[in-house]
Amino acid sequence: MAKLERNRRLGKRFDDALVHALKLHRKQKRKGKEVPYAAHLLGTAGIVLHFEGDEAQAIAALLHDAAEDRGGRPRLEKIRGRFGRDVARMVEDCTDTFEKVKPPWKARKEAYLAALPGKPTRSQLVSAADKLDNARAIVADLRVHGAKTLERFNGKYETVWYFQELVQVFQRSKVGPIAAELAAAVKEMEALVRR
Repeated sequence: MAKLERNRRLGKRFDDALVHALKLHRKQKRKGKEVPYAAHLLGTAGIVLHFEGDEAQAIAALLHDAAEDRGGRPRLEKIRGRFGRDVARMVEDCTDTFEKVKPPWKARKEAYLAALPGKPTRSQLVSAADKLDNARAIVADLRVHGAKTLERFNGKYETVWYFQELVQVFQRSKVGPIAAELAAAVKEMEALVRR
């Protein structure tokens, strides 16, 4: 029991990661909104902790988009040097491309879905938390703005397909109760889009 409590405690390394993530993403906003991107990073880390992730997983949640959006593989190496191999591995596992000019959306998502089952459960929890935070944000906007919400995403209406596929992958994995939470959010997303 003492070991579990020690692993779940947040220390100075988490504080450092939080400040680092906020600096990296300071100018970013959520897609099509004026909401600071920090809301997503904090939400993802909060979900990881809620589903019993440890400090390293919470740090990876804060930094999960850093390599993809803020510097590719060189950024990942900086994360490895500053926060360790475990965190860097989870960030890498959550990244669907390291390229500055991203490949086409559908191909990236299909490749991510194909690789996800082979990722460690630790990484899958961070990925599922990222997707759950995104799904909840989409659902909240669908309630207010309807299906046109999806027009601001690269995948447009195929965004729902992507989330449906993620649910299937996470339900087959050993990621735990978070899979059911994501499934519930995606079911509501589907219903709101059909309205």
